[in-house]
Amino acid sequence: MIDALGSVGSLLLVGGTSDIAVATAHRYLAERPLRVVVAARDTPRRGEVAADLTAAGADVQVVDFDADDPESPARMVAEAAAGGDIDVAVVAFGQLGDADRLRTDSEAVAQIGHVNYVAPAVVGTELANRMREQGHGVIVALSSVAGERVRASNFVYGSTKAGMDAFYSGLADSLAGTGVSVLVVRPGFVKSKMTAHLPDVPLSTTPEAVADAIVTGVRRGGTRCGCPAPCAGS
Repeated sequence: MIDALGSVGSLLLVGGTSDIAVATAHRYLAERPLRVVVAARDTPRRGEVAADLTAAGADVQVVDFDADDPESPARMVAEAAAGGDIDVAVVAFGQLGDADRLRTDSEAVAQIGHVNYVAPAVVGTELANRMREQGHGVIVALSSVAGERVRASNFVYGSTKAGMDAFYSGLADSLAGTGVSVLVVRPGFVKSKMTAHLPDVPLSTTPEAVADAIVTGVRRGGTRCGCPAPCAGS
């Protein structure tokens, strides 16, 4: 359970190999040792992340999660919760996609719509159910500024983030009074492995800066965060 100082005892990273998820775990581990559940596909990167967080002092549990598998969210949350309550869950998976292909390829549109909207909504529902039962917890949803104002250059990606953002904002309202809260984080362009192939842009940020915004937002009980904009709501 989150203590009186806002320190977290357990952390679930859904999409646990993302740079932001890993940076968030390190940010919390700088405060105290904790249990970290890394939920991701079985890849060499998952093993590297688990070893890295273990070396940093985490009690690491690894569980399988595949956004393309409809049965994966319920199974993943059940396995993560079997080891104890989940204080904070970071929903950090998603795809940027190929903007040029997404303009004309309907199958690609369906696929990114599933990974960026349908799967996060199902994961959020499963997490909310579990956290209602335990009576506490914070769900952190990694949205994007691209969902606030959808641009022609990547409108498919932006529209999926807009849908995800709306789902988690509504979920936050529905959880009022349950002891469970939701923090929607909307970073701008993040320099990470997902965007490594893209040219840098002004006002870009880093996974570490987003992690700082997440930890600050959770501690303040915020409901929305930009990066570097301050958190809002309570």
